[in-house]
Amino acid sequence: MRATTIHGPGDIRLTEVPDPVIEQPTDAIVRVVAGCICGSDLWPYRGENPITAGSTIGHECIGVVEEVGADVRDFVAGDFVLVPFCHCDNTCAHCLAGVQSACDHLGMTSSGQAELARVTQADGSLVKTDGTPDASMIPSLLALTDVMATGWHAAVRPGGTAVVIGDGAVGLCGVLAASTMGAEKVVVMSRHEPRQAIARAFGATHVVAERGKEGAAAVKEITGGVGADATLECVGTDAAMGTSFAVARPGSTVGFVGVPHGVELPVRRMFQKNVGLAGGMAPVRRYLPELLDLVTSGRIEPGLVFDSTLALDDVADGYRAMDERRAIKVLLQP
Repeated sequence: MRATTIHGPGDIRLTEVPDPVIEQPTDAIVRVVAGCICGSDLWPYRGENPITAGSTIGHECIGVVEEVGADVRDFVAGDFVLVPFCHCDNTCAHCLAGVQSACDHLGMTSSGQAELARVTQADGSLVKTDGTPDASMIPSLLALTDVMATGWHAAVRPGGTAVVIGDGAVGLCGVLAASTMGAEKVVVMSRHEPRQAIARAFGATHVVAERGKEGAAAVKEITGGVGADATLECVGTDAAMGTSFAVARPGSTVGFVGVPHGVELPVRRMFQKNVGLAGGMAPVRRYLPELLDLVTSGRIEPGLVFDSTLALDDVADGYRAMDERRAIKVLLQP
């Protein structure tokens, strides 16, 4: 099959690799209808994560089941499915506690930017749609496999004032999540007008362009000096984490979903202000049924985060566009 592979920092290629096969009786093979590039894919692209030259990359996709293992009971060839980026059996103690991203049989999508993807624990992971969705639904359904579910995971407390740190696809979906959950004010920290426009469409009531101390002061002014009831950290850098705790009111919680790189927690401030930390890798399967209903009912349209659609052949151009912040999120069509 054709698949996106990474060979070094800045070196993305579309290459021929062996088709994935059924390795365990709980597996399924999905033919990808749409995949995409994630902001977290930019960490290895920029040389911030270790790279195995020639390995496939991409963890978000939706598509049609092509083959299932002998133990798969709930899916058959031809089903249109959403593939959460983290795979789970949905029956272990951690899954039953709502932490499917820590499943005893955790698996990951490893070729979402390709023609085929292997899904481990298919019965516990996949969610099928009611027939083949209309083409207009594809972007929003694809967003559910990671970024919308991750934004939802960050929105740890409904109501009050939510402050979102980060205006990438996850941060924008965090805005949508906080608004949908009933936050009275949703503040997004963003310096980019196209992203600000999407944030407002998703329900942001305030936009703060300043960063650092100036940004924290602006949030304090919006909240009457109190601070945020909930803070969504959707970047993964030390600066973003520092800002999150600077704007959080005493007794509140920071929901962090940005993949952390070089982050040091302000433990003394957390202690003194009784500010908690929650979040982590999103248990996507936990949220998929509710989010799928919100999309199909027309209540949310997270697919608006895709501002570029490219053929899989042009995947390297998509990485460059996102790396240079010329695109928020790139949808790929095999």
